[in-house]
Amino acid sequence: MGVFLVCSFLISILDASAALETINLGQSMRDGETLVSASGSFELGFFSPEGSTSRYLGLWLEKSPGTVLWVANRENSLSDDTGVLNITTQGILILLNTTNHIVWSSHSNASRTIQNPVAQLLDSGNFVVREGNDYNPANFLWQSFDHPCDTLLPGMRIGVNFVTRTDRFLSSWKSPEVLAFGDFVCYFADPARGEFTFGIDSHGYPQLLLKKGNTTVFRGGPWTGTKFTSNPRPIPNQISTNEFVLNSQEVYFEYRIQSSVSSKLTLSPLGLSQSFTWNDRAQDWVIVDNGQFDQCENYAFCGPNTRCEITKTPICVCLDGFTPKSSLDWNFSDWSGGCNRRTPLNCSDKDGFLKYTANKLPDTSSSWFDKSIDLKECERLCLKNCSCKAYANLDIREGGSGCLIWFGDLIDMRRSTGDGQDVYVRLAASELGATAKKRSLSKKLKAGMIASVAVLGLGVLMAGMMFFRRRRNLRKNDRLEEVRKEDMELPIVDFSTIAHATDNFSSSNKLGEGGFGPIYKGIWIEGQEIAVKRLSKSSVQGMDEFKNEVKAWILWIKGTPLELIDEFLVFSSNTSEVLRCIHVALLCVQQRPEDRPNMSTVVQIQLLEILFFMSAIYSMIFCNRRYIFNKLVSEL
Repeated sequence: MGVFLVCSFLISILDASAALETINLGQSMRDGETLVSASGSFELGFFSPEGSTSRYLGLWLEKSPGTVLWVANRENSLSDDTGVLNITTQGILILLNTTNHIVWSSHSNASRTIQNPVAQLLDSGNFVVREGNDYNPANFLWQSFDHPCDTLLPGMRIGVNFVTRTDRFLSSWKSPEVLAFGDFVCYFADPARGEFTFGIDSHGYPQLLLKKGNTTVFRGGPWTGTKFTSNPRPIPNQISTNEFVLNSQEVYFEYRIQSSVSSKLTLSPLGLSQSFTWNDRAQDWVIVDNGQFDQCENYAFCGPNTRCEITKTPICVCLDGFTPKSSLDWNFSDWSGGCNRRTPLNCSDKDGFLKYTANKLPDTSSSWFDKSIDLKECERLCLKNCSCKAYANLDIREGGSGCLIWFGDLIDMRRSTGDGQDVYVRLAASELGATAKKRSLSKKLKAGMIASVAVLGLGVLMAGMMFFRRRRNLRKNDRLEEVRKEDMELPIVDFSTIAHATDNFSSSNKLGEGGFGPIYKGIWIEGQEIAVKRLSKSSVQGMDEFKNEVKAWILWIKGTPLELIDEFLVFSSNTSEVLRCIHVALLCVQQRPEDRPNMSTVVQIQLLEILFFMSAIYSMIFCNRRYIFNKLVSEL
């Protein structure tokens, strides 16, 4: 395996030479200057993605200048650091390059004469243009919150304005560019719009969609009154509130959070909608939700008129009264064709409905809804319409209200892993009786199986406990002998020798501190440099943990880390995944805390399957303002 050097695509921000509070008429903001919100929470300025000399105008959290939250000229970069931001008499922001050509501009919502336009960065992270002393958000001439990039901040809305036909949605950055120069591999971030979008589709009853180009890859579903239907359950907390608004003028979703907490939702270049909160202790964004989902959340994975149930095998099942469109494809686990009705509908009041509980509602793009009627009236309306295939409540609060009706095939329906909704699927009268008998028999069989498994499990548990007690007693003496042998294998050094080597554990020799205790640099008798771990009084670790850690590092260096794993697991697991987990664990116990990866880095390691080897045993060099780690990147 060759040696690779990896350039991280962290974003570098030039130090600001000056900070402005507002940009007024006749005033400019040049590259090197920043615009700062009143509380100092947010900054707007010029930056370059790592590995590039191109310049962009963006904003970031003051605590985290390396994470850009919004970019003005994401499609048209500046070629050098001579960019200037001005405001015109019409209240329009213009970004000029070195030849005074406009690289980017905003527009004005004003239908009146502007007297004194002012550009200001608010404490919410919203970059706005307003009239002089008019601070009313409804009168803003322009605001960045109307033009999101890849990040949704508290107070920002995604949705559609039916009057102005403005569609606000998140769009990912382009996938990191990969450049190879012999053994060197570098990754560069690109703020330009990428493949993925995340927003509200207003066709039928509005729903949340994640798309790759024009193809839907994930459907968050419609709003249920408390959450989007794909979420397993609403998460009660005291720091955030969600709001969904649907009326004749607009549909939008926004969330708000306590001012003391910094939060964001970012659409990654890989198409993951990830939620973060700022951790002051770690001085980093911490992932709250990594945006990954199971197989059933792949849009229309099971085809039409099916329900995906992740706990079943196979996971795709036809709805009752339906059969596979292609039995051959179905037997080969190709469910994309879905299912067809076994018995056509009579289109009369003799048809009935079968109730499905705990569901992610089907695709609502071809649905009809009415907020004012109840479920009984909804059923009556469905029976009167030959095209109606199913119905449900619109809002689950207070026992349910409103009516949602589907026309055509039911697509992307799944059994929810949380508190899903009830859906009533229309069937011919002849199918209802057979389905009722089938469900009744299934319940009896399930009850019998549960009772049998419970009795069998109790017997196995009792036998296992007896076997474990006997085995523990037999191995107890063997373990004591084994510990004594292990202790003899480790060199024994008296405390005074170690104290002398570390200059009596001098603070100047302290390298760092971990869960075991502080780590000191020392000089051994023969002049060899050593590292000494000293168990702290507050540590809950001891000799066993220390020996395990040493053993793990020795096996890794020797190239035999799989000896750490139980033999059964080695042969039943993916070797590359096991090695990656071991390596991440070793990175997390390095002697210097700053060399250990934070949780967001660990997640990126798992997602991208790239190991950024930050171990202290490898040298790290600084090259062209980019950290390059002098160690291989495993192609896992």
